[in-house]
Amino acid sequence: MADAIIHGMHGCSREDTYVWPEDPAVRRKLEWFQDQKLAIMMHFGIYSQLGICESWPLSDGDADWSREGIDWEKDPDTFKAQYRNLNRSFNPVRLQPEIWADVAARNGFRYLIFTTKHHDGFCLFDTRYTDYRSTAPDCPFHTHRYADIVRAVFGAFRARGLGIAAYFSKPDWHCPWYWAEGMEKPVAYDRNPTYDPAARPDVWEKYVQFTHGQMMELVRDYGPLDILWLDGGQVGPQNGQDIRLSEFMREARKITPDLIVADRTITGENENYITPEQSVPDSPIHVPWESCVTLSDAFSYRFDPVYKTPRQVVHLLIDVVCRGGNLALNIAPQPDGRLPAAGVRILDALGGWLRHNGEAIYGTRMAEPNEAGAFAFTRKGETYYALLRQPEDAPRPSGLLIPWPRPVCRLTLLSPETELPFTQTEDGIRIHLPDSLTEEDWLAPAIRME
Repeated sequence: MADAIIHGMHGCSREDTYVWPEDPAVRRKLEWFQDQKLAIMMHFGIYSQLGICESWPLSDGDADWSREGIDWEKDPDTFKAQYRNLNRSFNPVRLQPEIWADVAARNGFRYLIFTTKHHDGFCLFDTRYTDYRSTAPDCPFHTHRYADIVRAVFGAFRARGLGIAAYFSKPDWHCPWYWAEGMEKPVAYDRNPTYDPAARPDVWEKYVQFTHGQMMELVRDYGPLDILWLDGGQVGPQNGQDIRLSEFMREARKITPDLIVADRTITGENENYITPEQSVPDSPIHVPWESCVTLSDAFSYRFDPVYKTPRQVVHLLIDVVCRGGNLALNIAPQPDGRLPAAGVRILDALGGWLRHNGEAIYGTRMAEPNEAGAFAFTRKGETYYALLRQPEDAPRPSGLLIPWPRPVCRLTLLSPETELPFTQTEDGIRIHLPDSLTEEDWLAPAIRME
């Protein structure tokens, strides 16, 4: 996983290969999805205890980038055994899902994306398909009232009116039918199965049934879900790892008819929206999409995180929205189960800006043009919004030219709500912003154009 935002289409499918769902219920749910604009994403698991990259250090084929910072153990087999045994020390006793949900709700997040299981196979829900889970007797957290972490977290977020997306890893590196022993490749050789599924269809079928079973538990027992968010792009027909997802989705939608599925990076009918990772497209995408980007410099918790500034986060949201997408902003809980205070302060700043200026974000669609210079534009029907993005150290200008090509009758600054005098010219709209803008509103002044 990348640590910095990359501009371009890194990590997602191309727009011209997108397949619009035929089901009217799913199409309507995608309209809902496009209205939400902002998700809080959380990577949490046994890896959080060590402050290292999630799951990926287990794969020898990904060691060159994923084991950075693992300085206490040089022998890879010893390290991997240490990682796998983290279930025996996982005990985030300060976990308070209702506080997580309060932070999200007060700061303008509209839906949650939560890791029910990452590639390492450790489950934060009470699955009956494996003992590698937070509710198992060998996990000290199993006696806690929130041992079924997914149930507790989903319940807290639903109680505050937020949507629910269940992150689920299609590859499971703990399952004996994926990294199977005694096959043509050694266990953990790379991120793929240790065997060719076409040559061992009996083993692969056990894995398919295992995966279907766990996904159905989430849909049936932890629902209603709004989104099933499937990670692990190597697991797909294009790589000979067909888990027959369309077959599964037919059954899942008997339970939740409008369930959205995001089968990441797998082009076709089950990639209901596309998902750039740690990246923001340079130009608009005209199909549903969502960028997953970290608040700090990593998806999983690190003991010395470097956070984006409030201005960077606000501008990131504006960049994504004006190009037609949603932002999934990832904050990683600490090993003890709390959200890091420094990260929450950044979210509070974002929330303060959204309380005053969210009209220009939520429920909007791309404008034409969608941006010009320092300005980004969004629209609701025939009402348009201009949002100014200036660098951290830029002085406050006395006057501005909004490069908007069409006539307007009225301009209103959203915060503090003020009707603005203006002059329309061939080059755009000339305005002066009042001196009364707070530091918070100056993160990105938003103007309604009617």
